[in-house]
Amino acid sequence: MEQEQLTKSYDKESLLESDRAHMWHHISPYNPNPMIATEASGSWITDIDGNRYLDGMSGLWCVNIGYGRQELADAAYEQLKQLAYFPLTQSHVPAIRLAEKVSEWLGEEYRIFFSNSGSEANEVAFKLARQYHHQNGEPGRYKFISRHRAYHGNSMGSLAATGQALRKEKYEPLAPGFLHVPPPYCYRCPVGKTYGDCSLECAQFFDQAINWEGEKTVAAVIMEPTITGGGVIVPPPEYMPKVREICDKYGVLLIVDEVICGFGRSGQKFGHQNFGIKPDIVTMAKGITSAYLPLSATAVRAEIADSFKEQGTNQHFRHVNTFGGNPAACALALKNLELMEEEQLVERSEQLGAELRAKLAFLADHPNVGDIRSFGFMMGIEMVENKQTKEAAAPAKLTQIIAECKKRGLIIGRNGDTVPGFNNVLTLSPPFSTTSDDLDFIAHVMKEAFETLG
Repeated sequence: MEQEQLTKSYDKESLLESDRAHMWHHISPYNPNPMIATEASGSWITDIDGNRYLDGMSGLWCVNIGYGRQELADAAYEQLKQLAYFPLTQSHVPAIRLAEKVSEWLGEEYRIFFSNSGSEANEVAFKLARQYHHQNGEPGRYKFISRHRAYHGNSMGSLAATGQALRKEKYEPLAPGFLHVPPPYCYRCPVGKTYGDCSLECAQFFDQAINWEGEKTVAAVIMEPTITGGGVIVPPPEYMPKVREICDKYGVLLIVDEVICGFGRSGQKFGHQNFGIKPDIVTMAKGITSAYLPLSATAVRAEIADSFKEQGTNQHFRHVNTFGGNPAACALALKNLELMEEEQLVERSEQLGAELRAKLAFLADHPNVGDIRSFGFMMGIEMVENKQTKEAAAPAKLTQIIAECKKRGLIIGRNGDTVPGFNNVLTLSPPFSTTSDDLDFIAHVMKEAFETLG
């Protein structure tokens, strides 16, 4: 009722005028007429004009369970009445219970440090890794190896780890000590080979980089199970196990960024579980609350975390976060994971992903589609000018498809502001509340949108 009163107390033009005067929109060129969302339910959003859109991107890859779940609102409300805030310099019950549940989902014993966002979770991981090696008698281990095309956040450290040139332009120099190797990009193999006829050179790049930098200077490798915002670049099945093996060979920690891939998006609880590996540190956010409240976590393997218990000057982890692990956010996250278990939404994600792949398979024949990649319930459609040369499609083609989809009531994404000349991948990552009828709608709209290209 309050939301209805809020939107009805202003007309659209008044709101737009106020928006122009006071708002600064995220990662967007100036737009004097932004879409104003007013409500949402399931996988659908309604704007101020009453238009409905299927949210094919779950917001920003995050509304996993779907919109409008009363149970989540109630969990936060009840906790806010009981204990609205308490810092995690000590503890509170929702954080304890959620830490237990996250560790259970990971399938191993981890210690959980709560923050608010994926960027913060990765910053915690970087600091932990450096301090761990320092206290282990190897203070020279300070470097991190990431991959080109990958995204790890927007703070000065996490952006340094990010392998997307356009995200960094005009903000450098960033934090020192971050290096990058080529991604496992089979469609555009960095060494010109074909999967099946290669020696996993994409994984061997890590071995080479560690050697060339000096193994005693490298603290950790950080990677998403699948590069998501950089174009849904899915690695071969042997890739992550090989990187894990290389890290173990040199005493380098493996940080797995599950900010997008985690909490069912991959068809498993966490994306790395598709590859059967055990990370040293796991970072997560977004789907932990299905975006209903800000929350993130850095999970650290128990034997690493326990080394910080030793007494000594500055041996403890000297990092604090005022709002990280807010009681209401933790209570809501716990209910979110309980609902995902009760409704088998992780398994549902895997089924939805298979169904989406089948219903959009026809796009492979389109002259402007070079590659279709999927990982669980997410998809990347790489657009080209020519299938044979693989020349990246002109930005106008992607803009046209996105606009045609929106005109028909479907919101999709793209890998914007990543690599110069290669922002040519359309992305889909709908909520797990999506139905088979919704998927038919997505397929119908995508077909019509691509037909406008001729």
